[in-house]
Amino acid sequence: MNTIKTNADNIFKAAGSLIMTGLPEYDVDTDTEQLIMEYAPGGVILFSRNIKSPEQVAELINNLQQLSLKYNGCNLFIAVDQEGGPVARLKAPFREFPGNEIMSKSSDPVKSCEEFAKITACEMKLVGFNMNMAPVLDVLDKNTDAVLAGRTFGSDPNLIAILGRVIIRTLQDNGIIAVAKHFPGLGATSVDPHKDLPLMEISEQELESAHIYPFAQAIEEKVSGIMTSHGVYSAFDSVNPATTSPYILTEILRKKYSYGGLILTDDLEMGAIKGKCPEAAIASVEAGADILLICKNQSLVKETVEAIYSRLETDTDFAEKIRTSSERIRITKEYFNKNQRVVLDLSAIKKYFYG
Repeated sequence: MNTIKTNADNIFKAAGSLIMTGLPEYDVDTDTEQLIMEYAPGGVILFSRNIKSPEQVAELINNLQQLSLKYNGCNLFIAVDQEGGPVARLKAPFREFPGNEIMSKSSDPVKSCEEFAKITACEMKLVGFNMNMAPVLDVLDKNTDAVLAGRTFGSDPNLIAILGRVIIRTLQDNGIIAVAKHFPGLGATSVDPHKDLPLMEISEQELESAHIYPFAQAIEEKVSGIMTSHGVYSAFDSVNPATTSPYILTEILRKKYSYGGLILTDDLEMGAIKGKCPEAAIASVEAGADILLICKNQSLVKETVEAIYSRLETDTDFAEKIRTSSERIRITKEYFNKNQRVVLDLSAIKKYFYG
């Protein structure tokens, strides 16, 4: 029995909207279509394994959006990591940029970042994306062999804030949701959260004045999305990583910094969290997250949504959190997708990229 089709108040369908899933191939396989039909995920994130060419990815996005409209009556967030430099899923003939570190050292960093964001937004929107998992706002610790080297703007919080605001403003002015990452900052660790759980022994004063400062500025710029870090910040919460910490996400990000946009988890299949999902997904929602990234394993997506369903049946406070998050998602989609074409113009795409 399809729960989202039989529940009267649509709370189960609302729960599915919090999920952002990946898919295995260059086109929509049977399992992905079934996932969209049965669980109504709110978003899809694409990786290199899903992208061959502009026209291919446009057709893939078309198909994904059409399926979501057919089965669930709503469109999807379609996201990609297009930071430039070391992390850029869209390769030539998409315009390739050198990345944050090199742009920050150019003769005119603001101009370089503005050009990157404007062209990237144009090309992403042309093929159907509506969300970029960028910019990286982590502040590098000069004394740490940081895992994000090459992906950041460096170690100056003021410069990072300025360049981050340029990218956020330019992406969003051109119709692409910006997602600042990784709150409250991953620049002071040599532990890769893809592999293990980082522990940040940073004072509250340093976190506030340096690592969080670019995110505070991003909030001033009205950034639509902020992605959480899987690191543990002992000055704030000695037990929970930021992704599952009510103190960090609700007390600090929501309340202290008055952030009303979307909070996205980093991938819940990363080594820092691995083996703890779906429990970590439920903990993230309780902490204040709106979008749960499960980027590869669709069986884990189903297991997670079913666990959320079970929690909804007995916990009215949890149900209210789901409703609040699903409303934030709805509002953001309506704002950014109001002029988005349902069927993309493949001839215009070919003309743009190939002349």
